[in-house]
Amino acid sequence: MTSADFAVAPRHDLSLRTVNVSAPGRLHLGFLDPSGTLGRSFGSLGVVIEGFTTELELTASDSDRLAADTPAAEAELDRAAAHLQRLKQRSGCHAPLSLRLRRVLPAHAGFGSGTQLASAIGRAFAEWHGLDLGTATLAHWLGRGLRSGIGIAGFDTGGLLLDGGPGPDGLPAPLLSRIAFPPAWRIVVVQDPAHRGLSGGEEKKAIAALPPLPQTAAAEICHQVLMRVLPAAAGAEFAPFAAGINRMQQLLGEHFAPAQGGIFTSPAVARLMQWFADASRSGGAAIGQSSWGPTGFAIVPTEAHAQLLVDAARASERAAPQLELHIVSGRNSGALVHDRIAPQPHAR
Repeated sequence: MTSADFAVAPRHDLSLRTVNVSAPGRLHLGFLDPSGTLGRSFGSLGVVIEGFTTELELTASDSDRLAADTPAAEAELDRAAAHLQRLKQRSGCHAPLSLRLRRVLPAHAGFGSGTQLASAIGRAFAEWHGLDLGTATLAHWLGRGLRSGIGIAGFDTGGLLLDGGPGPDGLPAPLLSRIAFPPAWRIVVVQDPAHRGLSGGEEKKAIAALPPLPQTAAAEICHQVLMRVLPAAAGAEFAPFAAGINRMQQLLGEHFAPAQGGIFTSPAVARLMQWFADASRSGGAAIGQSSWGPTGFAIVPTEAHAQLLVDAARASERAAPQLELHIVSGRNSGALVHDRIAPQPHAR
């Protein structure tokens, strides 16, 4: 809906108007230079995925109301309320609204749940009020994008994304590259609900306690991304893509291991990822952990390869009972936003 469309909204009963937003999750494939050896820290590579979303609904109300459809969504209500309050303060728009969280991404698990929740609420709020605000601005208002910008860019575009790290102005990182994820490739996503990744203050402490990543390691990661991962994805050449991701994950996993208890946060995920790597030696797989985990991933070249891995892991009991395995594709589109006014009954 364009800003011009909002001019007609007052002619309708706004109690019948609803803004729905569905925001996709992402996997964080790794930082380029978390220590900022050239003066600019972080820089991120990530991919937006199908099958995991945050979904919400915004409607008119006589007073501010928040509701949730699931226990996981209910746990996010305080954060959602804080986002709405912040948006009202920054925009000057104080009309009461009803926000319903239909579904949320798993929290602290490597899917970018905090950024997608903030971006979805921000977009719904801006759409409702007819505000011409970009996702990066909304995210900045709500304190997102302090390290990675791929969730913000992914909200808008989907795809395989590379950002340049946040700048000194505190704004979210600029998007350097967006490549469509090859449609035939699949991702086996492995979740461990028994563990959670670091976030907030714990994450800041963990990063501060680590020694700097050597410049030679950061340089190699950048080389792998620029000359292996991105061109291979652009040409749908799986082998060099997998080799680049695996080397990147090895360098970063070893660097962050002291803060997360190993290359993987979850020992059960670590064991299964090693089995996936061994089982995929002939066909290849890109194996790693998203952000601080505990979610692991195995990117493979075909649906059949992915299904074979999952079926074999379950049949051989290589996957611990608490692990959840999903086969998903990359998503080359961003969030879905629907702004609609229900038909009004005709007067009799």
